[in-house]
Parts: sequence; structure tokens; C-alpha cells
Amino acid sequence: MHGRLPEAQARAGFGWLGIARIGMVQAAIGALVMLATTVLNRIMVVELSLAAAIPAGLVAWHYGVQLARPLWGHGSDKGARRTPWIVGGLAVLAAGGLLATWATLLMEASFALGFALAVFAYALIGVGVGAGGTSALALLASGVAPQRRAAAAALTWIMMVGGIVASAIIVGSLLKPYSPERLMEVAGGLAAVMVALVAAATFRLERQAGSFRDEATGDAPAPDFKAAIREIWAEAAARRFTIFIFVSMIAFSMQDLILEPFAGLIFGMAPGESTKTVGQFHQGGILIGMILAGIGGSAFTAKRPDGLRPWVVGGCLASGLGLGGLGLAAVSGPPWPLEANLMLLGLGNGVFAVSAIGAMMGLAGAGETTREGVRMGVWGASQAIAFGLGGLLGAVGLDIARTLLATDGAAFRMIFAIEAAAFLLSALLAVKATGGAALRAGLAQREREQFA
Repeated sequence: MHGRLPEAQARAGFGWLGIARIGMVQAAIGALVMLATTVLNRIMVVELSLAAAIPAGLVAWHYGVQLARPLWGHGSDKGARRTPWIVGGLAVLAAGGLLATWATLLMEASFALGFALAVFAYALIGVGVGAGGTSALALLASGVAPQRRAAAAALTWIMMVGGIVASAIIVGSLLKPYSPERLMEVAGGLAAVMVALVAAATFRLERQAGSFRDEATGDAPAPDFKAAIREIWAEAAARRFTIFIFVSMIAFSMQDLILEPFAGLIFGMAPGESTKTVGQFHQGGILIGMILAGIGGSAFTAKRPDGLRPWVVGGCLASGLGLGGLGLAAVSGPPWPLEANLMLLGLGNGVFAVSAIGAMMGLAGAGETTREGVRMGVWGASQAIAFGLGGLLGAVGLDIARTLLATDGAAFRMIFAIEAAAFLLSALLAVKATGGAALRAGLAQREREQFA
């Protein structure tokens, strides 16, 4: 009698292998972006003695380009396939990363020419991340059964951080001893390997998602872009979640561009050593936090619908604690256990990131007519604005603090204290953004899918 599953259950979209293949896309994105936001940032600030605001401004520019994420997501919603957006986006990202490396090295001989080329290169990076990343997340949200979405988000983002950690360690090792020629060789090899990896990972992947997406959303065409944006912004749950994403990602991103300069200026680490240390301990801590949140968050949500909320709040609080510790490290110097502090910060960041993405995945399919691409695009745009603004605030704030205060340590301490306060505010916002109206929206969507 019960030996045969209903067709909707039998065709439940991606299995774990399909989810892992999308995770490989995320890993490739993380590996390529790592080069631009950590290695090149370090080279500009320490080796070229440029103001931290210069690489921060370039990174902010690449996030600014990503304001077009909703349009790219809407384009993949209306198109027949998302895979060309993913592979094409990664190819553009790889080309931008390689060009950015060349531009950085060119700045030593001609700053004006190198900087102009870097502006173009970082724009390509923004286009690649936005088009490829938004389409990959939309494919994940539309091709994964609702009960698997939180775990799928955890797995793919764990793989993304794994890609960052692995590439940071490998690139850091290959850059010893450092030379401009070696940097170009490493950047070229990274670009070629990541594009090939994504092309292989997405080959015939979309066939597994099509039937499930049609099962959930029907054959009704996606609404036009303006109508989709109006529907999303009319939802109180979507608005609150967008604000939470914005504030929390500012807190998250303010640390990104100053951790390697911090390791170099306060702890005296060489380029390869700082890249490897930050990648191994901070990004490694993020990886562990994501695993814990993926396992624990799934167990909590199995018992209560708002089970991700304590994980989001706890991750924000732990991140604030880790940043407070770095503030003390800034005035203590090498005796401070930097590796353990970076691990604590990464652990909090990882718990926060996976639980927040899990909540986002739950809300992605909560629209009456809008589809996952444009909704992921809206939250991705909010995240991109916050990342660009946060990175710029952290770096420019550091430049100003280094000018006004007596020592580099005092300057870093002030910036880390501001970041810790931003994470505390994010914890307060998370209480409402991941429960209440957001919870009711998710439950309503589950009911629609159950009785469709």
C-alpha cells in the first residue's frame, strides 16, 4: 500500500551529489575572490605601501557592481537555463582576477595606469560573482526540496569556505619565496583550474532540478522585474530580513580587508605567512562553525520551526567576542595567541553565516509569484552593498585611526571595537528577522507546497 511514493516526493530535485556539485561552484567563487580580497590587498598595503583605502575602494567597487544582482537573478528566472549564467559568470570572474593581479603589479611602475586597469578588473570580478553566484544559489533554492534547504545551504557554504581555506593555504605556500613573476603564475593557474572545475561540476546538472522546480512553482511565467521587486518589498518578513542582512554583513565584512595587514603590521608576518595563517585559522574556524551550525541547526529546526534563530544570534555574539579579543591583541602584540583568537572569530562567523543563509533559503520560495532568482538577487544586492561599505569603512577607518592615534595597535583596537558593536546590534536584529513574520511566511509557503 505504501510501497510507492507520490510523484512529487519521488522527484525531489537535487540529491546530495547534486548539492555538492553546486557547492563546487561556490568553492571556486571563494577561491578566486580570495586572491583579490586578501593576497592583492596585502600586496598593495604592505609591499607597495599604499593606503588601505585603495584596495578597500576597489573591493567596494566590485561589490557596487553587484547591485545588479536582482536583474541577473531575474534574467535566469525568465531564461530556460541557469547553467550558462553560472559558467559564464565564473569565466568573467577568473579573467577579472588575473587582470587585477597584473594591474596590482603594474602600480609599482605606474600607479595611475595600474589603478585604472584595476578598476576595470574589479568590475569584471563583480560581474562574475554576481551573475554566477546569484544563479547558483537560485538553482539550489529551486532544485532542493524544502526540508533539505537548510542542510543544503550549510553544505554549499561549507564547501565555499573549504575552497577559500584550501586556496589560501596552497597560494600562500606557492608564493614562498614571493616575487611578482611567481604571483602572476599562481594567479593564472588558479584561474584556469577553477573555470575547468565549474564547467565539469555543472555539466548536465540542471536536468536534475527542472522537474522539481516546475512541481513547486508551476508553469506560470515569472513576473516582470518591477512587479517582482514590489511584491518582495511589500512583505514585512522580506524587509526585516533585508535590513538584518545589511547590518550583519557590514559587521562581517569590516574585518576582511584588515586581518592580513593586521598580521603583517602588528605580528610582523611575511606575505605568504599572513595569508596562510589567516586562511588556516580564521577561515578554518569558519569551516568548523558552519559544520556545527549545519548539523545543530538541522536538529533544532526538526523540533521547532524557528530553530535557526538561536544559532544566528549565538554566531553574532561569538563573532563580537572574537573581535574584542583582536582589539586586545592589537595592543599586546606577538605574545597574544593570535591563531586561537582567529579561530574563535571564524567559529562565530561560520555559525552566523550558515544559520543566516539557511533562513534565507527558507524565505526564497515564500513569494506568491516571484521566483528564487530575483529574491536571492535582492538579498544578494543587500549583502553586496553591505560588504562593499563594510570593507571600505574598515579600511578607511583604519587609515584615519592610524593618522590620529599614536600607534598602529591603538588604531586596530578602535576598529575592532566598532566591528564588535556592530555584531551585537546584528544579534538584536536577528531576534525579529529570523522569527515572527519571517517564520509565518516560511510556514505559509510550506503549506502551499504541501497541498498543491
